[in-house]
Amino acid sequence: MIMSARGDGAAERVLGALLRRGARLLGDDGPGVPVLWWDNGDFPGASRITAELAGGRRRLLLDTGEHTVDLSEVTAVWRSRPSGPRPAAEVTEDSHREHARLQSEVLLDGVWSLLGARWLPGTRADELRAHNKVFHLARAAALGFAVPDTIYTNDPARLAPAYEAAGGRLVAKQIAAERFRVDGEPHRAYTTVVGRRHLTSRHRLRHEPVILQPYVDKAVELRVIVVGERVLAAEIDVSGSATARDDWRHYDNDRVRYGPHELPEGVARRCAELVADVGLTYAALDLIVTPGGEYVFLELNSNGAWGFVELWAGLPVSDAIAAWLMDGGKP
Repeated sequence: MIMSARGDGAAERVLGALLRRGARLLGDDGPGVPVLWWDNGDFPGASRITAELAGGRRRLLLDTGEHTVDLSEVTAVWRSRPSGPRPAAEVTEDSHREHARLQSEVLLDGVWSLLGARWLPGTRADELRAHNKVFHLARAAALGFAVPDTIYTNDPARLAPAYEAAGGRLVAKQIAAERFRVDGEPHRAYTTVVGRRHLTSRHRLRHEPVILQPYVDKAVELRVIVVGERVLAAEIDVSGSATARDDWRHYDNDRVRYGPHELPEGVARRCAELVADVGLTYAALDLIVTPGGEYVFLELNSNGAWGFVELWAGLPVSDAIAAWLMDGGKP
């Protein structure tokens, strides 16, 4: 099962890779493992799920409107970009919609916990736990990664000492990098280099916790994709871009170079170990290679984007995901 919203380009690429490996769409005739693409945003408004416990046995059924699926037969689930439960349009009152959404989320979590399937990256609960930067940075350090000295705080009194300890080269990051709105417009907070002007308004820090770290000089940045035991690394050279110099997510593609990167064996092994350690089968890791050749861990994204790694660095991520879904990644 591919669980994702319609129009997800990553899901389309993996579906193509599955079909090339001999899978078939559910409902099509012929041999091959059947594949269902379903979005949990169709539930409860357009899909039906029944979990039945009776006579010491259980049945887990999904009615998509086109197919009825015995969920006990699902062997692997990829949570790509699911929309989240969405009530039917005729449920119009906001509190009623939220109540229906919550009830649906609880049912889904319970049903998924009963599946004998393999999950990529993991269940929703697995993803949420692993994505927490306080948690996964501590696990990375415990496994031997080089990590920057890090403070998570909303205490204004911690900003100036952190700035001085970093020799005036300090960055601030969001603890959760979700988008938000400013004056009604979508907004995203990027890595911010802390200057002395920020120290004068440090009282604002009490309103929201942030991450504080020393600035790490870079030769290149890395996005490392781990699929099971397979590790694919793309390097991102931002040296030619003033816009993306401190955060490559500005995507200044005319001035940023992408390409494959050969990880040292020990670093690659540690990347796979970290993903397994936090309870996932997939993750996107962000690292920096310093001018001195040290590999410094920054963060783990439990369902991080990989499309640009395949398209711009030429790494076969969709094939790796398709192989994992069909046979656990075995050659």
